[in-house]
Amino acid sequence: MNSHDHNAFDSPRTAAEQGTRPDLSSLHVREDVAMAGRCGNVHLPTGRTCTLPARHPASCHFVEPDDAEHVVAQ
Repeated sequence: MNSHDHNAFDSPRTAAEQGTRPDLSSLHVREDVAMAGRCGNVHLPTGRTCTLPARHPASCHFVEPDDAEHVVAQ
């Protein structure tokens, strides 16, 4: 098989095609919050988490870890 021959099953799939968020593999994203449809970015110096909707416009709004737990539980 030549390198230019592609099989649809062998082709890499983008995160959008897989239905996943590529930022989930980052250490600065809290996975449980992100999987709940929220931003999930973590402010590393403070440990606070953004609970705004995923891909929100403007800056993050960080809350305490306990408050982020409540968002996940909803």
